[in-house]
Amino acid sequence: MAQQGVQLDRERFCCPICLDLLKDPVTTPCGHSYCMNCIKSFWDGEDEKKIYSCPQCRQTFTLRPVLMKNTMLADLVEELRKTGLQAAPADLCYAGPEDVACDFCTGRKLKALKSCLVCLVSYCEKHLQPHYDVAPLKKHKLVDPSKKLQENICSHHDEVMKMFCRTDQQCICYLCSVDEHKGHDTVSAAAERTERQRELEVSRQNIQQRIQDREKDVKELQQQVEAINRSADEAVEDSEKIFTQLIRLMEKRSSDVKQQVRSQQETEVSRVKELQEKLEQEITELKRKDAEMKKLSHIEDHNQFLHNYPSLSALSESTSSINIRPLRYFEDVTAAVSELRDKLQDVLRDKWTNVSLTVTEVDVLLPQPEPKTRAGFLQYSRELTLDPNTAYTQLLLSQGNRKVTLMSQHQSYSRHPDRFTYWIQVLSRESLTGRCYWEVEWRGRGVGVAVAYKNISKGSDEGRFGFNDKSWMLYCYTNSYEYYYNRVLTPVSGPRSSRVGVYLDHSAGILSFYSVSETMTLLHRVQTTFTQPLYAGFWPFYYGSTAELCKLK
Repeated sequence: MAQQGVQLDRERFCCPICLDLLKDPVTTPCGHSYCMNCIKSFWDGEDEKKIYSCPQCRQTFTLRPVLMKNTMLADLVEELRKTGLQAAPADLCYAGPEDVACDFCTGRKLKALKSCLVCLVSYCEKHLQPHYDVAPLKKHKLVDPSKKLQENICSHHDEVMKMFCRTDQQCICYLCSVDEHKGHDTVSAAAERTERQRELEVSRQNIQQRIQDREKDVKELQQQVEAINRSADEAVEDSEKIFTQLIRLMEKRSSDVKQQVRSQQETEVSRVKELQEKLEQEITELKRKDAEMKKLSHIEDHNQFLHNYPSLSALSESTSSINIRPLRYFEDVTAAVSELRDKLQDVLRDKWTNVSLTVTEVDVLLPQPEPKTRAGFLQYSRELTLDPNTAYTQLLLSQGNRKVTLMSQHQSYSRHPDRFTYWIQVLSRESLTGRCYWEVEWRGRGVGVAVAYKNISKGSDEGRFGFNDKSWMLYCYTNSYEYYYNRVLTPVSGPRSSRVGVYLDHSAGILSFYSVSETMTLLHRVQTTFTQPLYAGFWPFYYGSTAELCKLK
């Protein structure tokens, strides 16, 4: 309440023109007080009319009143200044550079509260009051303060533009509608606004619906992220447990082998030592017998020799002869463990591809629709090269291993287990998973464009592209196309082109071949399930035929 009283006092001593505390206060004959400079400036603007008025009560004076400083009021204002109760809050009402100023204020202008689209003037709260009190002004259209009111004035006729020309899509005034816009489709600006507002609402509803859909999608994707992280963590944890179990199993088997070897070692060493002791005892006994016989043999008296001879003890039964096996001992154990290692490596090599592919096939999002334009395909483009280790010996690789040509003479390739030795074919070095796109420029009488698994047969008739369940091939002839899979021929129609585009969506099992020229035309689409990573493959049919992987980036 005290604050309200202070506010009331402060307002009572503020100049009605600048709204600040009075400076050199003067009082007009009608009894209203102003800053001396404020009222002088106001009346300076009325000098031409020779009629002076009070800005508050509008009382007029035919002679400009002589103003004298109101000393009592000045003392009161000075006391207010000393208390520090400046009219700072009022400063917040003044218009800054970025604000719309009241057009009616003189001196320091206040911020406009509203702009009138009829008067084309902006008003502060005080000067806006007549629009709330005067009946004709109540019908005026008030809007938020605007600096663009003058844009509502026709530059040709200096009239308010209240109409809209649909023909020229611009706002016009009434005179424009009967002048240069005569005969055009014109309506009131309000009617056009209503129509556009309706369209705007429809657009907003669509946008709001899309926002809701996208927010739902974002929420679902966030849930998927959490699910992916959770599943990945569980997979890593479970895999670590499984591999730990395998390691422990191997360690246990290693320990078992070690224990068995040591146990057998101890048993066999014990047996050998036991036999060794028996033999040593037998040797001792035999030496003693030999010494007795030697002593007896040295007696010269025949009668004494014959008398002592019967006293010789009989020889004990000799230990059976010893048969020792060839010296291999535990080498066979090492060989057996080595054989186990080789078999485990084979199993890991064969199964690891499936494990790796299973990881790469994790795809949370639904399969993306196949692109409709070449630009759409190019976002999945892959830079591929050919693998020299797979090339048949009559295939010449060039252009950085991107181009293959069938030659009449054999090339100097080294022996390699991945090399095709039966069919004139070659595979790419890079494996293909996920979504991929590449283009092939071919020349000659015919070229096969294929994809295949890496483990396709290299040295038998079974390895021919398109004649097994491990490869898919489009045969490109001068005047026709043919598609082969697992020995089944499918005729293909489409525009002839020296460039073929190949699109692969590995996880979705989609393989598509396109004829590429100024436009892209689908030649053949495959829908299947791929169980291994794929590799691009080529088969030039005739000498001089070439196929080149195009650079797309």
